[in-house]
Amino acid sequence: MGDDLGRRGTRHAVVIGGSLAGLLAARVLSEYAEKVTVVERDRLPEGPDARPGTPQSRHTHVLLDSGQQALEELLPGFLAELDELGAPKVGMPADMVQLQNGQWFRRTTATTSLYTGPREQLEWVVRRRVLADPRIESVGGTEAVGLIGDSSRVRGVLLRERGKDAGTQTRPLEADLVVDASGRGTRAPDWLAAIGAEAPHEETIDTGLAYATRVYRAPEDDTTDALGYNIVPNPDQVYGAVVVPLGGGRHVVTLSGLRGDEPPTDEAGFEEFAKRLPHPVVSEWLARAEPESSVFGFRRTANVRRRYDRPGRRPAGFLATGDALCTFNPIYGQGMAVAALSAVALRRALADPKRTATTRVVQKALFDASRQAWDISAGADKKMPGATGNAMDSRAVEKPVGWYLRRLQQRYGGDPVVGAAFRSVLTLTEPMTALFAPEVARSVLFGPIPWTPPEPPMRREG
Repeated sequence: MGDDLGRRGTRHAVVIGGSLAGLLAARVLSEYAEKVTVVERDRLPEGPDARPGTPQSRHTHVLLDSGQQALEELLPGFLAELDELGAPKVGMPADMVQLQNGQWFRRTTATTSLYTGPREQLEWVVRRRVLADPRIESVGGTEAVGLIGDSSRVRGVLLRERGKDAGTQTRPLEADLVVDASGRGTRAPDWLAAIGAEAPHEETIDTGLAYATRVYRAPEDDTTDALGYNIVPNPDQVYGAVVVPLGGGRHVVTLSGLRGDEPPTDEAGFEEFAKRLPHPVVSEWLARAEPESSVFGFRRTANVRRRYDRPGRRPAGFLATGDALCTFNPIYGQGMAVAALSAVALRRALADPKRTATTRVVQKALFDASRQAWDISAGADKKMPGATGNAMDSRAVEKPVGWYLRRLQQRYGGDPVVGAAFRSVLTLTEPMTALFAPEVARSVLFGPIPWTPPEPPMRREG
């Protein structure tokens, strides 16, 4: 078989990892391969239940507009299914009380929306739809422990059973294509080195941000029409909070701090930590709300990008996607959207009639699908106090752009036009150039700093 991944007739594709990125990659590959096998360490649950391989599922998850659009393209009817399950939808900025860079945002008409329901529910809907395809098989309770092949081509994976009765014996699973969607803990760089190939260069930026999360039932005496609260940290104010609905009257609350000042995971400490926020609105909400879960912490929040797109001694027939390719500080809520956007990019690269879908071409398309999210999360994190990593250097072009963005930040909370452009970029529905559109640039360069509410706006405008 030649290195043309888009050529129909591929016999077998293996996807390592049964989370969103892996499932959606399998969905696309089923259009080209006779058979797709999804290998997952966990035993996949039958319903919308948590599994050990996604410890972060206990924390706040949002599905950005771009992710909603991508999932609907990949799985038509997906959004209707979420609506039928009662998954909450939060319009921005209308439904959110938000403090960012010292400004309360005006709650004007929503220009974008977030799905904020449980991660397990969303993943279950995707899993049920994808695995209904008879060409796609899932193998649970099994981990990939290596690659079969050499530096010129990957020809499969080595598998090992998991569980108390499993031994150390491995078995080969041959494949024409192997996709690593095993997440931020991927071992693929080591596997590539073991077959004589070159591991990718890794770029990292780590603020040391840590967060803790607890589920609450909303206060019965709540009179605001806001669906959530968002206190966004920045270099001058390093504490953050997100409160969003899970459905059924429950809200998930996440508090964040930096290295050495992490939010505690005991109940009293969690609520005491909320008092460090620059305004008591979240702390007062917590005091009136009813806790419904323990407090869970999370510490692994570094941005890590593996540069498989760069030239190197790498084999045909191997791709990386999702967090195995590029993982972001989760506080920006980009991960699920990028997983879906990457699957769309995979489909388009495989179907492109103008270019042969070689491993390198397709890997570059997957890299490009995550580039804007990386520029946002890594670009913001490198400005945070105490940030470390080998990707901290600023480019010369960032200085004039930084001047423009500082002026934009003075206006995005109060100017609906600037705010709409800002949200379209943050939610990955428009490219960065949307921030420089003529009507936005006029406000940023020549307009006055607009009015913003002096206190938390507890009612929508109008």
